[in-house]
Amino acid sequence: MTVILGLTGSIGMGKSTTAQMFRDMGVDVYDADAAVHELYRSDAVGPLVGLFPDVIDTDESGISVVNRDRLARLVLGRPDRLAALEAIVHPLVRAREQAFLAKARAAGAGLAVLDIPLLFETGGAERCDEVAVVTAPSDVQRERVLARPGMTQDRFEAILARQMPDAQKRARADHVIDTGKGLENARAQVADIVEAMALRGARPRQGPEA
Repeated sequence: MTVILGLTGSIGMGKSTTAQMFRDMGVDVYDADAAVHELYRSDAVGPLVGLFPDVIDTDESGISVVNRDRLARLVLGRPDRLAALEAIVHPLVRAREQAFLAKARAAGAGLAVLDIPLLFETGGAERCDEVAVVTAPSDVQRERVLARPGMTQDRFEAILARQMPDAQKRARADHVIDTGKGLENARAQVADIVEAMALRGARPRQGPEA
């Protein structure tokens, strides 16, 4: 049986770095953000042409792609537009998640991680056996996010408004990973979670898949 661990956390908390730590320990990880990025170069392009034609660009290879920054500016603060976008993208992302889990189960993985930013907000926690929340002090979070290219205070606040408060996420979590104490400390916390789940029978594969 493959035990499913949901991995989530608000923007700037260090979730992507933490997900890589799980991979480094031989755990299969599904990256929902990466799936969306790939969809914006493939299956989501056609439906979005009709919905938001102004966000479609052509890359250097002549392939139609979605301009994510332009799309974000169009939907942030507009619940109607955001709902229309999610109605297209969420089923496509879910299909890739199901394919990932089917592959993990077929390979005999005892533990698989679903790295999903809005896990609680979209009801994804119900598909997981346990949930780990990545957190950090609010001042560290703000500093990390505002250092990103193109990020503004207004955009940061708009993103936070869509996300469940960090305290609520931590209260609902089975595991909390604090990334505000440095990489080695966070890696030790991840190792503790993997070890604890292994003791319950959820053993990772023997190293990452080649």
